[in-house]
Amino acid sequence: MAAPMSEGSPALEPGAAPYGNFPNYSRFHPPEGRVSLLPGGLLQSLFPAAARPLLGLDVGCNSGELSVALYRHLLGLLESKGCLDQPAAGKDLNLLCCDIDPVLIERAQQCSPFPASMSFANLDIMDSSAREPILRSYLGRFGRSTFDIGFCMSVTMWIHLNHGDSGLMEFLSFLSSLCKYLLIEPQPWKCYRAAARRLRKLGRNDFDHFRSLAINGDMAERITQILTKDCAMELVCCFGSTSWDRSLLLFKSNGSNHEGRESSEQEQ
Repeated sequence: MAAPMSEGSPALEPGAAPYGNFPNYSRFHPPEGRVSLLPGGLLQSLFPAAARPLLGLDVGCNSGELSVALYRHLLGLLESKGCLDQPAAGKDLNLLCCDIDPVLIERAQQCSPFPASMSFANLDIMDSSAREPILRSYLGRFGRSTFDIGFCMSVTMWIHLNHGDSGLMEFLSFLSSLCKYLLIEPQPWKCYRAAARRLRKLGRNDFDHFRSLAINGDMAERITQILTKDCAMELVCCFGSTSWDRSLLLFKSNGSNHEGRESSEQEQ
């Protein structure tokens, strides 16, 4: 993908963020709208016997507000608490968060209350030559080759619009191979139309792939089909929908990539 607008550029107008890199995203889609749908104790129920720390990957983290809210919620941390929780928090969960926009990542790094256990990286996840060394280096710190859980919150549309049907399938295949569990929030098709319309109103070129997408319609259902039929995952749960009509779907890998984690750790 092309480089996003930098801090020295004019402020982004609504719709002028072609990769979803809106500078004030959490103001119109607050993190509480997602995390409130997730049950307490989710990590313990998913990983009752797994060695700690668990490792998470948040793709398309923007400026980190939702990442921090997810981290707090998953670990049961109060919002008023910050750095004092770091030692205990890092023993339970370490989170790598990435985004294509370096300005948003810099803001996330500056504002994170958990710098010891939450890492933020400027990364185009679709650039295999860029992602491999970053992900391999992070996982290598823990002696791991995969993540326990991945988060993909309102990212699939931007991958789809910028990389087409094949890009979306490649993205989902990559995440399913890298994460034992995947929590995903697909944008519905009406958001695709709205994103394209906003670009046209600004006099900009339409998304390259929008008019040729064969994967369309009920995007939650289409993405579920791809993950379950082509990516060796199973749908574990739908946690409901946000007030802006996006479903939170949890998938689990059935593949062999993740089967050796517990046994290999027990042997250490």
